[in-house]
Amino acid sequence: MIRGEGRIVAALGAVFVSLGGIHAALRGLLFDETAVMYYGVLAILIGAASFVVMLTPLPSDEP
Repeated sequence: MIRGEGRIVAALGAVFVSLGGIHAALRGLLFDETAVMYYGVLAILIGAASFVVMLTPLPSDEP
């Protein structure tokens, strides 16, 4: 179990960044806004990578 509450909250923030990126990417695709779509895809990548990094157990997380 990961004990870093701060990292869990940051991972939750990363999930919301990814959801916002999905929204932006879909909006960019639907309304032909290329820049919005690219920023949305970038937000998805950053959010997903941050989520994985924040929830990776560290050696100091042992029970």
